[in-house]
Parts: sequence; C-alpha cells; structure tokens
Amino acid sequence: MLLSSASRALAAAKPRSPEPFAAAAAAAAVLLRRQLAAVMAAAPASSASAAGNREAFRVAVTNTLERRLFYVPSFKIYGGVAGLYDYGPPGCAVKANVLAFWRQHFVLEEGMLEVDCPCVTPEVVLKASGHVDKFTDLMVKDEKTGTCYRADHLLKDFCKDKLEKDNTLSPEKTAEFNHVLAVLDDLSAEQLGAKIKEYGIVAPDTKNPLSDPYPFNLMFQTSIGPSGLSPGYMRPETAQGIFVNFKDLYYYNGNKLPFAAAQIGLLRVREFTLAEIEHFVDPEDKSHPKFRDVSDLEFLMFPREQQLTGKSAMKLNIGQAVSEGTVNNETLGYFIGRVYLFLTQLGIDKDRLRFRQHLPNEMAHYAADCWDAEIECSFGWIECVGIADRSAYDLRAHSDKSGVALEAHEKFAEPREVEKLVITPSKKELGLAFKGNQRMVLEALEAMSETEALNMKSALESKGEVEFKVCTLGKDVTIKKSMVSINMEKKKEHQRKFTPSVIEPSFGIGRIIYCLFEHCFYQRPGKAEDEQLNVFGFPPLVAPIKCTVFPLVKIEKFEVVAKKISKALTAAGISHIIDMTGNTIGKRYARTDEIGVPLAITVDNTTSVTVRDRDSKDQIRVEVDEVASVVKEVTDGQSTWADIMWRYPAHTASAAEEEEAPET
Repeated sequence: MLLSSASRALAAAKPRSPEPFAAAAAAAAVLLRRQLAAVMAAAPASSASAAGNREAFRVAVTNTLERRLFYVPSFKIYGGVAGLYDYGPPGCAVKANVLAFWRQHFVLEEGMLEVDCPCVTPEVVLKASGHVDKFTDLMVKDEKTGTCYRADHLLKDFCKDKLEKDNTLSPEKTAEFNHVLAVLDDLSAEQLGAKIKEYGIVAPDTKNPLSDPYPFNLMFQTSIGPSGLSPGYMRPETAQGIFVNFKDLYYYNGNKLPFAAAQIGLLRVREFTLAEIEHFVDPEDKSHPKFRDVSDLEFLMFPREQQLTGKSAMKLNIGQAVSEGTVNNETLGYFIGRVYLFLTQLGIDKDRLRFRQHLPNEMAHYAADCWDAEIECSFGWIECVGIADRSAYDLRAHSDKSGVALEAHEKFAEPREVEKLVITPSKKELGLAFKGNQRMVLEALEAMSETEALNMKSALESKGEVEFKVCTLGKDVTIKKSMVSINMEKKKEHQRKFTPSVIEPSFGIGRIIYCLFEHCFYQRPGKAEDEQLNVFGFPPLVAPIKCTVFPLVKIEKFEVVAKKISKALTAAGISHIIDMTGNTIGKRYARTDEIGVPLAITVDNTTSVTVRDRDSKDQIRVEVDEVASVVKEVTDGQSTWADIMWRYPAHTASAAEEEEAPET
C-alpha cells in the first residue's frame, strides 16, 4: 500500500583521472536537476507558492507512476477504494527488489532467523500483547452524517494548512501551530478535543460539527473455524508471531543470545506490508559486537529535547549519541545506523531523512527508548521505520498468559551461592481444596513474582489465609497457610534464568517505496521548447528493469545480435526488455528512462554495441560477447558507471539518438 512520498539526488561518481571530465560534468548537471526537484518538494511550509510547488511535483510523480503502471487504484473499474492500490509490473519489481535487499542487508548479513506466521491471530495472543484493549486511534464523528475521521489527522491538516496558506499569522500563532504539530502524537483525547473546539475544526466534507474524540480499535475481527466460537483478528503487527515462537527459535539458535528473528507480512486495517525484526538480548548487557561498524556514521537526528524546545533536527554522530545517553544503548544505536545505511543505499536522500525520538508520553509504557526514521516528501515528514527497545514486555506477557516460560539462561563458569525465594506449593492440600482446578492454582502460585510472594508470605503469617487471583480461572481463590511454603533460602546456582529484552526495527515497506519514487524522480528538457521528460533515477539495486536492448534499425542482422545479447542477459539473471519496434531510438530511450531503467544497449553493429547510462546519457562501445558481464558488473554494484567508462571507448550520440518524448 502506498501512503507517502519524497525526492532524491544521486551523488555524481568521482572520476579517477582527468580524462572523463565530460562524464563528471554531465553527472553534475543531472545532480543539479534532481536537487531543484527536491527543493520544489521541500520548500518552506510557510509559503503558499511552496505548497503549490509541492502539489505540482506530487501530481507529476503520481501521474507518471499511474501512467507507467507502477501502481493503480485497486478495483478501478468499480470506482476504486480509498487507500487500496494494485502494484503493476514495474511496481511489483521495485517492491521485490526492496524486499530482496532488506533480506540481504538484515537477514543474511546479520544472521537472522526468518519466520512466516499466519495473518489471522487468535484473540488470546492479542489479548496478552495488549492489542485487544489498547490498539486504538482517536476518532471523531460528523454529528449529522456519522462519517468518521481521525482526530489527529484533522488537527494536523488544519495546522499545516494555516502555516502554508495564511500569510497573516503572527509569530506567536506560527510558533503555536508548529508546537502542536511537534507534540501531536502526545495529545490525549481531552487535549485533542479541546484543540478541535478551540480552532473551530469541522467535518471536511459537510462542515458539520464534530463529536468529542473516542477510541476505535484498528484490528479486523474474524472467527477461526466454521463454528465461529474461536475469535481472532487480522494481526496488527508481525512481531507477536515471533514472540510466541521464541522458545523454539532460542532452541534452534543453540540456546544462545543475542539472536534476531525477522518476518515480512501483511497486516492491519488496510493491506500494509510490514517487515519486522526482533533482536533478543540480555537485559543486563545491551552492547553490540558490531557497533563499531556504524559508530562513525553521522546523520540527522531529532532528540526529544530538540522537539520540546522548538528546535530543529541536527546532525549527530551515532557513537556519540549512544555514549552520551541520547540513544539508550548500543544495540538500539546499531540498528539505527543499519537502518540509515539501508534507506540511503536504496536511494533515499540522506538530507531528507531524520531519526526522531519519541516524546515521553508518546512511548509505550514498556519501552526503554524509541526512534522513528522519518522521510521528507511532498506530504511533509512521515514515519517509515520505527526502532524501539521494547524491554521484556512481550515475552513476559505471553509467559504469563500461556503458562509457558519464555526465558533464556546464562551458564556460570563456577556455581554461585545466592539467596533465592523458594515457593513450594502443597499438592495434597491444593488437591483437597480445588480438586480439578489444582493444576491451574499450583502454576499460578509458582509463577508469582518475588514481590507478590513476599506479600503473600506476610499475609499468611499474620492472617493465616489470603485472597489470590488465578488468571486462568478468572477469579480469586482463598490460599491458606498449609497450602504453600514461601522462604528465602541459600542455594547454589549453575545458571541465571532471565526474560530477554528485544530491540525491534519495524519497516513500513509501502511508505518507503513511495518515498523512494519521489526521491528518485526528476525531469530534464526534451527536444521541443518547454518540453520536460520524466526520469526515475533508481539505483540499479532497486530498478524494476536493469537494462534494455534496442536494435538501432529494424533489420535482421541487428535483431539476431539483440536476441543473442538477450539470451546472455537472461543466463546472467539480469531483468531486461528487448524492444524491436520501429520507433526512433530517442523515443525508446525516453520511454525506458521514464520507468527508471539504468542502462540501454543499442545494437548498431554486429560485433560491438553501444551501452548508454540513463542519468549522464554517456555512451560507450562494448564487444557483443562482453556486454552481459559489463551490465551485471554495474547492476550488481561491483563497479560504477565511471569505472566502466574508464575501461571502454566513449561513443558520441548521433542526432538520431537524441531524447524525444515517449509515446503515451
């Protein structure tokens, strides 16, 4: 699902000698054009003309995406459904390439364990995780029509509209609206409702008054099995499937920590592709052995102190941010650095990417720290990745609910003498008192925390009995002094048992892809006056098609060579298009530039061919038998285009090869 957007400029390759200066100049010109597109999309929010520029830029991008079938509204012939989109062939290819790189960058390079769990999740799982009770958005209703709206979205749109279009705003009001946007996710239902009333915000479609905000659970409810007696939900995150499999994954990993598990899947209210990682770590040691690999990275970070004081994001060194405590621990910092590398290697502009720390009341109650990777686009800054230290909350919750201990252990080199609380239930007394419910009461007693057990010991010694809640029975029972012995004893231990903490990077794949579309989009002049040609400057890593093969003219000997090259490209695993239409070569270049194809092979000879770079438009001569290996070198990232130009003779484009507008 495509929810957001942004604009990118690739760095020009640095020539290795004075000879390819022309290539460097051409690349610099391309860079400048991309930067201008980015400026248009990111112009200051206070300018009405800037808002118009961003809108015009967005329209140019989305029109190109839909026309070239990257995506289209789902069920289009029936009028479509808001928020649902179908990926077309190039869109599917980009998505597949992004996910393949995600697996390479995280699952393979970090040695993670990948799982694939069902979308439908039993209610008991999501009850334990807290989603049934807490996975809500604050909504308001049109008081006359009953139409529902996200309360925070209405307030956000109002503030942004005022900042962009109202040139009469005082400095105080400007600061107020900016502050509301900064703390929007931190506002309670009462605060949201008060702001909506204060600003006179009404239903956008009818201008009718709105209700007070109320919580709405975001999960789709369903039933499992034909009886309908087993309730379930479409999962709101992929993480819970990993948590409930922790015991088996821990065993599979040789009972060793730390380790990480990963999953890609669909979820939530509308279809939304999420890729999540759960990195399990000892809560007493959140260092990371590879932290030094990222510690020197410097990028835009937006700590909570900066947000609360109205300041802007600033460039910080991630190593320094961890050492000073801005980022909670090394493992969290390591994944922030890895996420930065992942996004920028995909093609996200590093100057329009920032990591924003959650405000205190914005964080989940169990989180130790949380940062969002936000990407700027024509819609503003949007969250695309969340990187959170979730502590041990999830594993503890599922341990308590299921009765299965989801624990890790650390073996000691030498036994240690420790004072330990020992809970010894009397099976005989419990059996006489609770009969068939004996097992559930016994397990509940054994699962007590140290604080609960000491409180029970004190009550039993003073009163002789105590009321005790057994969750699996759903009621309180009376525990008498004869039923359980609770003592502190000195014991020798050979290992330490503990519940691991988890660091969770969570990726919204659809949002990342749309931002990538905007960051890679630019326009350049065509042959006709005022004509602009659309280009998607995808890095080869994510380009939907890696190269095209064009016979210069439609004659048999060139077509034979084109088919030979196509066969070699297929054998090398390189996605490509072979185009033998009679269109001019300029039209064919422009048409494939518009879907982001990095390289074009023009067959204009039977022994050697022309290879053209999309962004610089530079061309080289390559022998037919070598062309597939050259293309693979560039598209696999083994060599840059500048490296290749060094080794092969340049080819000067003829007038017939100049760019023309693609046929629509």
